[in-house]
Amino acid sequence: MIVSKIVRYPIKTMAGESLQQAFVGELGIEGDRIVHVEDGRGQVITSRTHPKFLGLQGTLGPNGDPLVDGKPWDSPEVRVQVVKIGGVGAKLVRYEGAERFDVLPLLVATDGAITEFGHDYRRLRPNIIIGGVEGLAERDWEGKCLQIGSVLIGIQDLRMRCIMTSFNPDTQVQNKEITQGIYQRFEGKLALNCFVIQEGQIAIGDTVNLIEREF
Repeated sequence: MIVSKIVRYPIKTMAGESLQQAFVGELGIEGDRIVHVEDGRGQVITSRTHPKFLGLQGTLGPNGDPLVDGKPWDSPEVRVQVVKIGGVGAKLVRYEGAERFDVLPLLVATDGAITEFGHDYRRLRPNIIIGGVEGLAERDWEGKCLQIGSVLIGIQDLRMRCIMTSFNPDTQVQNKEITQGIYQRFEGKLALNCFVIQEGQIAIGDTVNLIEREF
């Protein structure tokens, strides 16, 4: 098995960026989900209720600061876009604590499960895609670990999927049958909630080993 894709989402709920390599720290891919959207009441909002955010591209600039469609995340132009989608009072907030993740810092998917899913992998929003995996083998990985060079990733459980999977990443058009299909065919679960046991660098093409280890 190998690392076939690495994806970072600097702005939570916006489109992510593919990487050739990344540092995996205690809180996942460095620079992942370090900015989120809040409404006028200070509540976090996502593309579950405001899917047009998926049409904005989040990246990290050369200096490590988040960008939205190539513009600084705190620029006036981006503020206008965020209000247009999120409503009056909506704003981007930078926060790098562990609570910024919906479940755990890393979401790992496999090429076998994505093939079985039959739709764009971006609907699942994984951080790492493992290639060379047969079918739905990931469903037997709970409680095991993935070793990628010096990096050790613990696998907690399968991720329960939400309505966000129903939105086309490019057009934001909704097809609820896709989410319904996940529940009908996969008990509502696809990809793996993971955490970092040992930090380090990973890159596309790195060998991945599935190992038994207590954590």
